[in-house]
Amino acid sequence: MADPHIFEGPHGAYPRALYRAMGYQNADFSRPLIGIVNSWSEVNPGHFHLRQLADWVKQGVREAGGMPAEFNTVAPCDGIAQGRGMHYILPLRDVIAASIELMVAANRFDGLVMLCNCDKIVPAMLMAAARLDLPTLFVTGGPMASGRIGARDVMTSDVKEGLGKLKANKISASEFHAIESHACPGPGACNFMGTASTMNCVTETLGLTLPHCATLPAIHPDRRELCLASGRQIVHLVEQNLTARRMLTRASLENAIRVVLALGGSTNATLHIPAIAHEVGISLGLDVFDGLSRQTPLIGKFRPASPYTVIDLHAAGGIPAVLNILSPLLHLDLPTVTGETLRERAHWAKPQRPEVLHPLESPLAPEGGLAILRGNLAPDGAVVKQSGVVAGMLQHIGPARVFESEEELEKSLETSQIMPGDILVIRNEGPRGGPGMRELSIPAAMLTGMGLNDSVAMLTDGRFSGATRGPCIGHVAPEAFVGGLIALVKDGDRIEIDIPQRRLELLVPEDEIARRRVDWQPRAPAITSGFLELYSRIVTQANQGAVLKA
Repeated sequence: MADPHIFEGPHGAYPRALYRAMGYQNADFSRPLIGIVNSWSEVNPGHFHLRQLADWVKQGVREAGGMPAEFNTVAPCDGIAQGRGMHYILPLRDVIAASIELMVAANRFDGLVMLCNCDKIVPAMLMAAARLDLPTLFVTGGPMASGRIGARDVMTSDVKEGLGKLKANKISASEFHAIESHACPGPGACNFMGTASTMNCVTETLGLTLPHCATLPAIHPDRRELCLASGRQIVHLVEQNLTARRMLTRASLENAIRVVLALGGSTNATLHIPAIAHEVGISLGLDVFDGLSRQTPLIGKFRPASPYTVIDLHAAGGIPAVLNILSPLLHLDLPTVTGETLRERAHWAKPQRPEVLHPLESPLAPEGGLAILRGNLAPDGAVVKQSGVVAGMLQHIGPARVFESEEELEKSLETSQIMPGDILVIRNEGPRGGPGMRELSIPAAMLTGMGLNDSVAMLTDGRFSGATRGPCIGHVAPEAFVGGLIALVKDGDRIEIDIPQRRLELLVPEDEIARRRVDWQPRAPAITSGFLELYSRIVTQANQGAVLKA
């Protein structure tokens, strides 16, 4: 027997009484109860404006005859958490997903609107939507405007690369301060093609937002109507019982991967899309990414790999235009939250700026932006953003410089001990060993700022930002903490990187590797209490999406 509606009959009296304390009235209790899942925060500029967006969404819900009720979840900013704070960021993805799952199930909402915008929050909400399988619509918060210094645009990626330029004496302290002061002129997600914008584009491709939501600037005048329309539409979805899993299928997830590949999206998508797939019982391994990448041309590149931003992508027609270009490669007969099919959404969209979005006939590159490398160093895979690698470093053999943590590497960068040709191996940064699989975007950006990203490679069992450029290979699996070969690398060992052939090899004889393995001992856990201690015991490897399995 199905549970009665939360407000139904005598058993609904207690919830009705408690909702009355918050201003709800008798007429509300016969309406669809719509949960407004807001990740507004004063510690994340990408989410700072979501309070206003939530008010507009609630207005739309009321106009369509629904009863909106808002609650919050946490929303960390990867940029603010750089360094030691980064241990906690990927674990928060799963905490956010669980918090939404539990809150929604306890309150028995009829439908949900998810308000989100940044790196871990968007995939967390997608994971929660998959678990709950209610009528669900997303409103992503859009990209931040660029700042200006004279005639030059600046953004958050310029701050990270500026740090390297400052260390290399390529800019003065006052120039660096000017970049810091102008890079973030207002709310919104970083407007390069980092993880935030990548996952926003994924959400729209999945059909879970209204058209153009992913790329519409955060404070654009059209935001109000987008939010009102989203609030009205969720009530219609409840009436139709069109639930989230209708939009979360293998076909739709493959479409999302192709869009990520075609736009040079973040390597972190190889963590998040498999994690979302896991929630609906679909296995999407790294080989799927690599197979699709070989078949999907690169049609766009965005800051810092080109002069264009996500706002330029919006001006070029946004995700509908991308779908239009990629339509010969996509599964198109799929539903969206607006009631139209993906085919219909792609059909009416016309690309506007050919310098931003290239046609399939003349792409920027014949393959997509990501490549999956394998070899003795990464038998379970490693990930590189090949669209951000200069041609001369697509194939490289060099000596290893081994670092046991991000802090060790940064100390070496500060003292200019890195030489052209080096391959920097940063280990014990994986999901279990970190714990938390830190993002090494600051040292990667410092290398770029120092002018070394075309001569020095990085290799880690941690991860990189979507803004990273250069031969930065992350997600090495198995990680060092569980005995992956990366744990046995020594200074001076020769390593071969061959991105076109998808190879990553430690060029050390097998008998020497065997001797080292006999002597190897697992590193003591870095953290022995609190949530991270639990996380380090139950998290899977990066190639499995770093999901939690008891």
